[in-house]
Amino acid sequence: MNELNLTASAAQYVQTTLKGGVLTILMNQPKKLNGWTAQMMEAFTEAFTKAATDDVTKAVIFTGAGDYFSAGVNLGGTLQLMHPKKLHGFIIDHNQKLFDMFLRFPKPILVAVNGPAIGASVTSSTLCSGIIASENATFSTPFAALGITPEGCSTIHFPRLMGEEGAQRMLGSEGWKPTASQALTVGLVQWVVPHEQLQEEAQKIAQDWVANGQTRTFLAGSEQAELEQANASESIELADAFLGAAFLREQFRFLWRKNKRVPSLVFLSLWLLRPLWKRLL
Repeated sequence: MNELNLTASAAQYVQTTLKGGVLTILMNQPKKLNGWTAQMMEAFTEAFTKAATDDVTKAVIFTGAGDYFSAGVNLGGTLQLMHPKKLHGFIIDHNQKLFDMFLRFPKPILVAVNGPAIGASVTSSTLCSGIIASENATFSTPFAALGITPEGCSTIHFPRLMGEEGAQRMLGSEGWKPTASQALTVGLVQWVVPHEQLQEEAQKIAQDWVANGQTRTFLAGSEQAELEQANASESIELADAFLGAAFLREQFRFLWRKNKRVPSLVFLSLWLLRPLWKRLL
């Protein structure tokens, strides 16, 4: 079903359904673990953009089909070989726009995490109005393991949600991956329900928001302006890290092991030629 009349290209990646003033935006690439390729991000961005001005939509549920909520950003499907300075600017712009989309959405967003959530799919969820998780959900932000810096306002927002210790466990070298119940205990999510009840309970919460005239809010007392400022700063730091030797090398090795030859060679080229092009930044 395509309640928002999405373009044909977007409808290949997301589905929308409307009930009681609540629009559900469903990432629908379960065989690819709802990974955030360029096409997936364009699709759900289109859905959110149309929902923002749709008079019938009063609140949104954002969720995924299949076993995973999302495997996070698919770097091999988003980064392309280009002039280093242009690539640096592309990463800044792309990352900042992605999270600003969630920050600037004018209506309440409830994220219904149906399974494992990784990277940007976790940090963006914390920028919404609330998170309800299936018992099958886990949460992972493996930035340290990837050799990159935190994104999605997590440098300031995670400590507010979970406290300094919980934030450092997730964002630091430990790479803690809490289960749904652990995420509830530390304050990362607000509700946990049996897997088979997730969509029903999410609908109830969102419809209560509609009935009560709930406005757009942010968790942990954060404010939009400061989150946007953090997003801008983190985007620059992330672009610097993406063009670092350690990250480029590990991405080449990871994608090569996955037999993704073309994207792996992009990272190999960037890594090997880095001594030449880093002067151009």
